[in-house]
Amino acid sequence: MSELEDLPGVGENTAKKMREGGILTVMGVATSTPGQMSDACGTTAAAARKLINAARELCELGFESGMDVDKTQQDTEYIKTYCESIDKLLGGGLRLGTTMEAFGAYASGKTNLSHLFAVSTIKKFPDSYVIWVDSENTFSSKRIREFCNGLEMDPDLVLSHIKVGKSVSSDHQILLTESIEKEIVKGIDVKLIIIDSLMNHFRAEYLGRGTLAGRQQMINGYLHKIGVLVANYGMAVYMTNQIQLDPGQMFGNPEKAIGGSIVGHFATTRVWIVKASKGTRRMKLVDSPDLPEGEADFRITGEKLETVE
Repeated sequence: MSELEDLPGVGENTAKKMREGGILTVMGVATSTPGQMSDACGTTAAAARKLINAARELCELGFESGMDVDKTQQDTEYIKTYCESIDKLLGGGLRLGTTMEAFGAYASGKTNLSHLFAVSTIKKFPDSYVIWVDSENTFSSKRIREFCNGLEMDPDLVLSHIKVGKSVSSDHQILLTESIEKEIVKGIDVKLIIIDSLMNHFRAEYLGRGTLAGRQQMINGYLHKIGVLVANYGMAVYMTNQIQLDPGQMFGNPEKAIGGSIVGHFATTRVWIVKASKGTRRMKLVDSPDLPEGEADFRITGEKLETVE
């Protein structure tokens, strides 16, 4: 793998500035804008563009045939929930190289799914790691241990392969997400990023219509950073999201995911989780590029999610 110092005109000092500015790899240079490069290492826009072009040549970015894409997608692995109804709805589970947004009311099961995906990831890839960006203080080692019992996993092994960052503000949440690449560069294999929840801090800090444009711009930039991680390293991302009720909605779903179309367009797959009868839950597939709309009923138990017939 090429290092930053392999780029023409990049010496030790320039590489240090780039790393301090959050650009850690040649691929990171190749996928940056001239403005981002200028800010990171203090070069002119013209010099930054030359660096980006050189990095793109090293990375051999370009087109590939549909057959190559098909093979890659056929070979891509899934993180299962081990709940038959959910995995069937999702076409096998949460696919690596994609993002999933789960939205719904409080206590609908979104965070339970976060814990289950974390355990399932280590079961599927024992040497891998899960990065958990926790904005609502929802991570529970007790829940991890319970799901480990259900999946016959060593809870100490699983917990040692989960890295939890508790964010206290939207800026801190962004900083934690930017730090994920630093963990990868250190040599750990990150297969799953969990963000629970995506919009909590943004919703609390940007109040009123006058702040909406600024909030959406921040969210757009934040999601772009996540998208670059997925594109460069092929992990999966599972994001939970809050909802708001539309009192003027007379027909259809009154629950709307926070974040608007920016969040909606970003996620590869979107699911809506609602409480159903007799303590069960219903997951509805709202959007997917290659899966039909559908529903999956399930029950949350002490050690697993169970299909409800």
